Amino acid sequence: MSARPTPRRRLSPGEKRAASPAGCPTPAPVAGLAVSQLRRLRRIVDAAVSLAERGGFDGVRLRDVAEASDVALGTLYKYFRSKEDILLFALAERVGLMETALASAPAEGASPLARCEQLFRRTTLGLTAQPQLARAVLRSLASGDPSIALQIAAFRLRMTRLIVASLRGEPLDPSVPLEAEIEIGTERERQVAFVLMNVWYSSLAGWAGGLHAPEVVVAHVRMSAELMSVASTPSPGLRSAESSPKEERPMESRT
Repeated sequence: MSARPTPRRRLSPGEKRAASPAGCPTPAPVAGLAVSQLRRLRRIVDAAVSLAERGGFDGVRLRDVAEASDVALGTLYKYFRSKEDILLFALAERVGLMETALASAPAEGASPLARCEQLFRRTTLGLTAQPQLARAVLRSLASGDPSIALQIAAFRLRMTRLIVASLRGEPLDPSVPLEAEIEIGTERERQVAFVLMNVWYSSLAGWAGGLHAPEVVVAHVRMSAELMSVASTPSPGLRSAESSPKEERPMESRT
């Protein structure tokens, strides 16, 4: 007797937004909703963001979100599975805005280090401008809920693309679906992006706990980039030389 196929889990709109082509004003999967449904989804997200801005993560209760957005609680669950799902939807929208901004005005700087620092400064200051919401989003990312793994993976992938574009000094094309980019950048660039993202997130957690200011978060990222000699990352025209052995550059002492 053949085994029955495993049923495919239905994606929530939040998961669809996270996996959709970056920067689209109306995500393709969500665009299939009726106008009334899109308006309802917009009210839900705006209500959750407003509650988070006032009361942080704990201030976002689905019953309150439903009441503030004028939808039934059961209806809300047809759009989002949890408050983390809603908050990460809001984060995905903000990443989309950053992608659009970088497409028209790429990070500037004479070196990969300078461009990367500017990217993280813009991202950090933009995120922390709404501190309670930022803390709520950070808690959502760290919730450990398996149902939001897709949103988190998509967020990391989109951040990787932003970092690689900044390292190269190339404009970002947000119309290119992430699914079409099997591997973003070179292995070296992906390694740099991985380390910088983790340092950034760790330092943001320190900011959220009151340890330091947003500018210190940017400084931590720059320090990590300097330790990895990011300024010497090859330009696109020199990537073929990556496979050739390089002399290890000693770490410079600082006074």
